[in-house]
Amino acid sequence: MTEKELTQEEIDQLLAKANKPAEDAVRLHPFYQGKMQTVPKCSVWGFDAFAVWYTPGVAKACRAIADNPAESFRMTNRANTIAVVSDGTRVLGLGDIGPEAGQPVMEGKALLFKYLGGVDAFALSIGEPDKRPTAEEIIKFVKLLQPSVGGINLEDISKPKCYTVLETLRNDPEITIPIWHDDAQGTASVVTGGVIGAAHHVGKSLDQLKIAMLGVGSANTRTAYVLEATGVPLKNITMADSKGIITKDRPDIIEQKDYDMFKYDLAQKTNEEGLSGDFGVATEGADVLISASKSAPNVVKKEWVSKMASDSIVYANANPIPEIWPWDAKAAGARVVGTGRSDFDNQINNSLGFPGIFRGTLDVNATTITDEMCVAAAHAIADIAIQKGTTDKYVIPTMDEWELYPSVATKVGMKAIEQGVARNIMEEDELHKIASEKIKYARDLTQSLMDNKFIAPPI
Repeated sequence: MTEKELTQEEIDQLLAKANKPAEDAVRLHPFYQGKMQTVPKCSVWGFDAFAVWYTPGVAKACRAIADNPAESFRMTNRANTIAVVSDGTRVLGLGDIGPEAGQPVMEGKALLFKYLGGVDAFALSIGEPDKRPTAEEIIKFVKLLQPSVGGINLEDISKPKCYTVLETLRNDPEITIPIWHDDAQGTASVVTGGVIGAAHHVGKSLDQLKIAMLGVGSANTRTAYVLEATGVPLKNITMADSKGIITKDRPDIIEQKDYDMFKYDLAQKTNEEGLSGDFGVATEGADVLISASKSAPNVVKKEWVSKMASDSIVYANANPIPEIWPWDAKAAGARVVGTGRSDFDNQINNSLGFPGIFRGTLDVNATTITDEMCVAAAHAIADIAIQKGTTDKYVIPTMDEWELYPSVATKVGMKAIEQGVARNIMEEDELHKIASEKIKYARDLTQSLMDNKFIAPPI
């Protein structure tokens, strides 16, 4: 049933609410002078403690690691440490703003990793003045970091450089830690979780869904493959970029197949009907619309949504402004609407996935993160909402549902064990207990710092 149009006053109120986080951000970032710091995790019982933690005692630990490098996961914080690496060339909704300007996003990512997943993350934005690093330079940087961390989160790197970096590192036999691109694999995991939850809610089968996707960048590219691994045939998906629907014989795609091999591959495997034209053609009769495109309203038009199938699902994921406002999508006939924002219903945001995914990956000391581990995460995300009972406004859990993150961690870790990419083997109950304890520790630590005024209340 199509919802009634909102009044201008109601729309103005919603827009004011949508603008509030940005207004607070420019006030609170300088107030705290950043979001992350380092604190000890060991006891300092007196000044003689430094004889243990530093010289001369530390030499014994160093020799143990020299004899067996795997001991670095046991004797240092490496097993719980990742690096968030970015060159600032594709920052959420802002584009190529550079490493310095992208650093607040990377610090925010580190904060989410710690608070939601109990993972220690360092924000490392890299580059030279007025010069962005090449793919080869990022690859070398990551390889040099490997001895210090248990995993790498690649973030906000432009296409196709991000593909080159990810695929080269994932297939390098010298890399023995998981390399993850959150804009691709993270987005794919959460969007797929949202599709599973919404399809369950409206009573549609995954293998019968007709899906229209706007944008063929890293997010939607990997989402298409993870949807396929979850049971959605690629032939049922139609994708469009700024030039229109991608087809197997579109000249520019053929000419640039070496530059963007994934777009070329998807052009061969999607769009079974051979549709051509703008995105409006792709949405006709579609059950699901997934957009990862330009951050601006009216990029997805109301008339496109109105031509979708009954009980349609619309996910407008651009940040900070979705491609269509939720109230416009609902007025056009969509039943389930989600965006990347936490101030609207059905937030389709990576923060639902990456903290738990890395928690489970690190706890089993996995060497990689496979597509199957992403599928396991997607099902774990959807299952939380399904078990509680889905509604049009709730087909995917929210960030404040505590049980989400240990559940995702457990399912991801168990899938890694099943696939033989885990170095720590344990039972499901034990893995869930470990994840829960580490996440609780991180949240309790933050609360304690706030309660004791080491972190000041916001002004």
